[in-house]
Amino acid sequence: MIDIEDVAKRFVLHTQGGAVIEVMQGASLSVGRGECVALAGASGVGKSTLMRMIYGNYTAQGGRIMVGDVDVASTGPRDILELRRHTLGYVSQFLRVVPRVSTLEVVAEPLRAVGVARNAARARAREMLRRLNIPEPLRVLSPTTFSGGERQRVNIARGFVLDYPALLLDEPTASLDATNRAVVLDLIGAAKARGAAILGIFHDEAVRDQVCDRVVDVSDFVPETSA
Repeated sequence: MIDIEDVAKRFVLHTQGGAVIEVMQGASLSVGRGECVALAGASGVGKSTLMRMIYGNYTAQGGRIMVGDVDVASTGPRDILELRRHTLGYVSQFLRVVPRVSTLEVVAEPLRAVGVARNAARARAREMLRRLNIPEPLRVLSPTTFSGGERQRVNIARGFVLDYPALLLDEPTASLDATNRAVVLDLIGAAKARGAAILGIFHDEAVRDQVCDRVVDVSDFVPETSA
């Protein structure tokens, strides 16, 4: 479902005389349906960069990034938006929302974007927020007022509210207590059971051991001149 072949990435620092930083070269991996693969490696090695390339936030300088039948590395913005709408979910560490939009509407939005009726989308969002222990009085408020842990749970609810065929998870349990961590593990397990392909960053080794089938060390993709 996710197939990466010979991907390269470099950053050009235009404010520093056009200096070039070679971040990644020859990155190749695959994630099948019903499989969860972890990205490992030291901080700064390129784990989040690879995830952002798969999601289309960063442009790759070479290689193929196939999500289903779409090559994210070569397709245009319109196709990437369509891929995000129907196929590829992303739970990042940061929740970016429009102020004054209620938490319930934030979580329901992915369903509304694919044509689910408003009442049905809100009902599904309400259930996800209940599972992640967001109290009902908070659901009418904007999540911009929430604590870090509450925002993360809203982000998780939004990422899992639609049954995406592929999911990217960036530290989904980092700020959670044991109760909510267990809920997220159940959500990941259910997504795998229905056939979702999941690629994630899990610094919590216990979580990684419980949900991941394989570990890929991103250090293997660092160019020798950058190592």
